[in-house]
Formats: sequence, structure tokens, C-alpha cells
Amino acid sequence: MPLDLEKPYRLNPSVALRPEPFGALAYHFGNRKLSFLKAPDLVDFVRDLGEHATLSQALDARELTDARRASYLKALDSLVATDMIVERI
Repeated sequence: MPLDLEKPYRLNPSVALRPEPFGALAYHFGNRKLSFLKAPDLVDFVRDLGEHATLSQALDARELTDARRASYLKALDSLVATDMIVERI
């Protein structure tokens, strides 16, 4: 499923985040995949995703530079592809 900026997302309930000095490890208990979130601010963002009406609004709330926003989008695209974050219904 491709990333859609106009949809709401949340951390998959089957995913646990383990804090690490570099950010966090995300482990999916359903598909047993492991992902690395390589920045503490990205970890906070992923945890707070469910508080925003759309992914675009969540990104706007962070007031990211263009380069940082692109970095977030790349990471989020990977997290959607591995089912770490899911569309909130």
C-alpha cells in the first residue's frame, strides 16, 4: 500500500518500539519484521501519528525543513511497506 498524505496513520498495534540511543527498534509481532528508527524525533513522530487527522497534518505540525520532511517520508514509506504503521480507520 503506497503512502497517502491525506489519510490518517498510526503505529500498528502489533508493533513494539524499544528505545535505543540512536532512536528505536520496531518489532512487528505478526510478521516478525524488525525496523530501525534512526532518530529520536522520528520515534516521537511515529508514536504521535494517531493524534493527527492526516499524515500531511502530522508532518506540518513538526515544522520540518524540506530535507528533513523528505527523510521522514522515505522512512514512513518503508514503515508502511513493512506494516509497522497502518492507516487509521
